[in-house]
Amino acid sequence: LAFLIFKGQITQPKKQIVPKTVERDFEREYGKLQQLEEQTRRLQKDMKKSADADLAMSKSAVKISLDLLSNPLCEQDQDFLNMVTALDTAMKRMDAFNQEKVNQIQKTVIEPLKKFGSVFPSLNMAVKRREQALQDYRRLQAKVEKYEEKERTGPVLAKLHQAREELRPVRDDFEAKNKQLLDEMPRFYSSRLDYFQPSFESLIRAQVVYYSEMHKIFGDLTQQLDQPGHSDEQREQENEAKLSELRALSIVADD
Repeated sequence: LAFLIFKGQITQPKKQIVPKTVERDFEREYGKLQQLEEQTRRLQKDMKKSADADLAMSKSAVKISLDLLSNPLCEQDQDFLNMVTALDTAMKRMDAFNQEKVNQIQKTVIEPLKKFGSVFPSLNMAVKRREQALQDYRRLQAKVEKYEEKERTGPVLAKLHQAREELRPVRDDFEAKNKQLLDEMPRFYSSRLDYFQPSFESLIRAQVVYYSEMHKIFGDLTQQLDQPGHSDEQREQENEAKLSELRALSIVADD
């Protein structure tokens, strides 16, 4: 637009048809909505990635426990079989609760974000229509000014009258569009609070329920797997001793 004005392809009126304060107010309010649009798009994308990652995590955990169940050790060692069976049960419970959590987040957070984001194309189109109306207003205002500056002959007065008649509906159209946007953009921006608060409350509740269940599941699993009298340090020492025995075998010795 600036390039066309510089080249003289769009004639600018001498009269300031839109007060600078009004234009600044419009740019400020629209700028806030543009930022909100970008934040909404980014949040929706991040929430979707988070949900997908959560599902992948629990599905992978179930896959690992199933792989362990098919390990030949389970056929040879009943204690190992019992341990892996307990793990498999816990992982399947975790996956079920995780799926429930993700479904809840999809329904109450991701979908509302998507629906909220879908209104911005209409908003942006309304701003474009306002900009087009402003350009038409400026063009016809410049045309009126051109005839006003000429000598008041009959033909000039006729053209001036015609130009003013053309200007009136265009000016009214711009002022209506401008007023509507200035009235409604702040209201739309403020509405985000009431719109998103239930979604974020639902997100928090879903996380609280999920991690509360995880605490129970892994608490139960810990009780089933813990060997009385064995600390983490003792288990680590036993594993190191067994690993040293394996390293001592000739088939794994370094050349």
